[in-house]
Amino acid sequence: MGRLYVLLFFLQIALAAAALISCLSTEEDDIAALPRIAWILIILFFPLIGSIAWFAAGRARTKPRTTWRTGTGFPEKERPRAPDDDPDFLRSLRDRPLPPPPDDPPGPPPRDLPRDLPRDLPRGSAGLPESTEEPDDDQPRR
Repeated sequence: MGRLYVLLFFLQIALAAAALISCLSTEEDDIAALPRIAWILIILFFPLIGSIAWFAAGRARTKPRTTWRTGTGFPEKERPRAPDDDPDFLRSLRDRPLPPPPDDPPGPPPRDLPRDLPRDLPRGSAGLPESTEEPDDDQPRR
């Protein structure tokens, strides 16, 4: 039985917190019957009854809100377009002349390298190491 009272206590606190947040965030013109400060005091001093009273009579009945259409909410004619969706932009790209290609490609000029090196070159030429001896297993490799 004690657990039920604890549960009801926490539900009352949650309802009072929701009513207090609702009261504080409601526009001044939308509050009915009493001024805002009176509703806040009623909710704080009588949490259960004040919260129920706020949700039942504290908020003025406004006209029902219209629901949003599906999508972004923008009418199709006023919706901003991305450049790749805009036919005028795409047409301007097609009509724009291409820039002339550069005369010299950027970067260093290509080197003329021989395709086949003769096999009879002495060691040490053409970037080959002087010796091809395998290192001993006892010495660490460099």
